[in-house]
Amino acid sequence: MAKKSIDRAALIAAIRELKELSNEQKSDILQLISEQKKYGIVWEDSPEEVEENLRNNVPVLVEDKDKAIISNADAPNHILIEGDNLEALTALSYTHEGKIDVIYIDPPYNTGNKDFVYNDSFVDSEDGYRHSKWLSFMNRRLRIARKLLSENGILLVSIDYYSFAQLKLLCDDIFEHSSNPDQWNFMECLIFNKQHSQQQGMFKRYHEYVYVYANNRKNVSNVLSEESGIIEAGAIKKISKKNPSSDFHFPAGMKFEAPDGTTITGTYGDSEKMIIKEGVLCAENGKTKYPVVIEAGWTQKKQMESWILGEDTIDTKGQKILEFFFNSKGKLKCRKERGIVTPPSFLPEFGMGSEQTAHLESIMGKSGCFTNPKPVDMIKLFSGWFCPKNGIILDFFAGSGTTMEATMQLNAEDGGHRQCILCTNNENNICEEVTYERNKRVINGYTTPKGVEVEGLHANSLRYYKIKDVPRDSSTTGLKKLMSASTDLLCIKNDLYEELSVFGNIKLRKNIARYFDDGKQKMLIIYKVDAIESIVEEIKKMPADTFIKVYVFSTNNYAMDADFEEVSDKVFLCALPAAIYNAYRKVLPRKNNVITEEEEE
Repeated sequence: MAKKSIDRAALIAAIRELKELSNEQKSDILQLISEQKKYGIVWEDSPEEVEENLRNNVPVLVEDKDKAIISNADAPNHILIEGDNLEALTALSYTHEGKIDVIYIDPPYNTGNKDFVYNDSFVDSEDGYRHSKWLSFMNRRLRIARKLLSENGILLVSIDYYSFAQLKLLCDDIFEHSSNPDQWNFMECLIFNKQHSQQQGMFKRYHEYVYVYANNRKNVSNVLSEESGIIEAGAIKKISKKNPSSDFHFPAGMKFEAPDGTTITGTYGDSEKMIIKEGVLCAENGKTKYPVVIEAGWTQKKQMESWILGEDTIDTKGQKILEFFFNSKGKLKCRKERGIVTPPSFLPEFGMGSEQTAHLESIMGKSGCFTNPKPVDMIKLFSGWFCPKNGIILDFFAGSGTTMEATMQLNAEDGGHRQCILCTNNENNICEEVTYERNKRVINGYTTPKGVEVEGLHANSLRYYKIKDVPRDSSTTGLKKLMSASTDLLCIKNDLYEELSVFGNIKLRKNIARYFDDGKQKMLIIYKVDAIESIVEEIKKMPADTFIKVYVFSTNNYAMDADFEEVSDKVFLCALPAAIYNAYRKVLPRKNNVITEEEEE
């Protein structure tokens, strides 16, 4: 028998007309219809307390200025948000929709071993709804996360075998898995070698995984940044009679010899990098030099000659490609510094988990604050692959704050201006005492437990925010409360924090209007429309090339355009809090579980 064709629109219309059902019952039935899947993973949706809170409140961000670490005006403003990451992501849906270049997260793996908290309780392995709770939890956050990604944006998620399959199917659904492999937004499953094992039955498991998804695969082909990978030198060749084990070739056909004819001994660590200058392999301090010999008959002779023509190892376009150095074991290596490369699915070794813990403890000056954080070098590698130098990186399972340290380190190495946003709750004071404190010390500098002074990465600013809930109230009074609580959101959205107390000849009162100007951008926030007339008069006096972003209180989407008509060429108008509600409506749960015509659209 042929399958019956269902007129979905007619069915929805009929349900709406039923008088026997309450609005809530109608809403539930329509939700079931809209969520019906033809293929993919299904689960029993588990409500979260924070989601229920969002039915009646909207989150804003309020800065804890006592925790601010402010560097020079050109330093990137990194952001740390304390609170539930679902609320944090909701707030970011207004400030950063379509702006994030890289999202890296290390979520709870749902092992059943007290690693996953749901509604303030640990989910254990005996919980029959364990996987449904985890999928509900991840689904809500990942759907908002995708909205935050730029057109070139990349999501990377660490996971192990406990939820490996569930996460893949969930992400395939969110990132619109296609039947055509050439159109898959799924990019790769990377293998992370932890360098220590867990006994799993008859096997010892040494690895975890990192899923890589693109917001739009078509935009990723050229998104890799220039600093993009590490390549080991070729095998040692035994050609020297005096000391055959320490004569190096890279690549085959190229050798390095000391000026007196003796062979190279590997005595240099990573800190003493070797580069080619004027055809000579030498340490950066210039004290140690080895001539580069290109053997006759080598088929890539011309290519190698192009690398050694100038002050550095270069290609024919004048870009530095390779940097040579000896590792601590005396093996010659080279690092690929610039040029697009194809990243391997097997990640390099980043050291034991105990080494990552030791690194964190060296910063914090104490043990036990956080165990087995992810490697700084791994997240730095991901950011180097996918985030442009002026890009934005988000981690909404921030943990100890590794992602921010990795961002600051990468900026210091390549002159970048990347911004990092971290979100974490403050369970057991982790946000204040670990995440914040760690990155505060990385910026300011610190002394290790062994008494070693570590210079800070001073060219960074860090701002600390807490989530504040404002009632979802459409009355004029409610809208004014949301407007007055949203100033910090606007500062984050525009990356503009320098406030002035005057605008032209007007001395401002903060309950009437506020003005921000850092010499590059200008922003006015007008809370009371009575102030518009005098503000417009001041704008008239400003130079013709003046441009000010003006946020005006309004009970609807009208931003008082007529009042600014005489200066329309100098301003960009935006009505608040309507702009915030418009952004939040895409991600907020329905209020009181009732579908309104506005929300249905």
